[in-house]
Amino acid sequence: MSGPEAQGASYGQFRTSRNADTGSRSALASEDEHQLDHSLRPHSLAEFVGQERIKKVLGMSIAAARQRGEALDHVLFSAPPGLGKTWLAHIIARELGVNLRMTSGPAIERAGDLAAIVSDLGQGDVLFIDEIHRLARAVEEILYPAMEDFELNIVVGSGMGARTMALSVKPFTMIGATTRSGLLSSPLRDRFGQHYHLDFYAHDDLAQIIMRSARLLGVCIDDEAALELASRSRGTPRIANRLLRRVRDFAQVNEAALVTRDVALGALELLEIDACGFDKMDRAILAAIIDKFGGGPVGVDTLAAAVGEESDTIGDVYEPYLLQAGFITRTARGRVATQRAYAHLNRNRSVGAASRGVCSRADSP
Repeated sequence: MSGPEAQGASYGQFRTSRNADTGSRSALASEDEHQLDHSLRPHSLAEFVGQERIKKVLGMSIAAARQRGEALDHVLFSAPPGLGKTWLAHIIARELGVNLRMTSGPAIERAGDLAAIVSDLGQGDVLFIDEIHRLARAVEEILYPAMEDFELNIVVGSGMGARTMALSVKPFTMIGATTRSGLLSSPLRDRFGQHYHLDFYAHDDLAQIIMRSARLLGVCIDDEAALELASRSRGTPRIANRLLRRVRDFAQVNEAALVTRDVALGALELLEIDACGFDKMDRAILAAIIDKFGGGPVGVDTLAAAVGEESDTIGDVYEPYLLQAGFITRTARGRVATQRAYAHLNRNRSVGAASRGVCSRADSP
């Protein structure tokens, strides 16, 4: 699946000044690339790479709902950012052949806002609410009967003359997405008939995603380069696609017709993405735990203050992969660095020498 052969170049030829912007992973994203992200999304379950068990169960549920002519049972996706929750919502609506209405928990400030959205849905339409754990409690109360009985309980009047009026709505499918499933209230969670937790992606799956995105972007990339990018994408398709776009820019500026592993390594060095896929903030978090707090335990708020980042960002964006990859552990007293973190930062090398090289290409997240 590689592109046309091009004259390879050594790693050193692509070393570029580090005066360029090499900020954290969040700096890789820009508003201009939002539409490009959308264009790279798969359009069907068959095109969706990874999450095989979830795809199989969803495909079965969608086929059964279509055969019965009913709305699909409500679906809840939980996962760290970038693993495909929104992609799957688009695919579900497309596979069902219905319209998709998208909003987010923080955007729905009043119960009336949600009532207006739900009452406007057509038969079997999909309502996708991102960050659903951030819904206001008053809004949730309106949502319960809408999800369960397909009716809205509207309060008419005020004071002693107030009364409740039941307004029927057409059967619809609610899809909720959350990065913090523990913050969902039990009544809301229980009204979802299908709960799915998306896992981080294996390197082979990410390499397939990168090769597919490269074809859509018109980028010639060989298998070794795709696997190198996959191994540094933190198990996350969104990050894999962002790295691919930066490598595309790097190759274009350096007049490389084919993205080889050497070209990819040059771009990744410029971006300061190391062999484990960690950027400056990841390494700063690990270094702070080890150097400033003796390896931990340290609370997330204290850690956030030490590295100059928001505690929510650390909890939602950085910590899940550091936990899953085994570089930190979370205890009742706070975060603790593991021997893998010490080995990765070359701290206390005499201990845990066997932990070195834990981020080889063969590893899966």
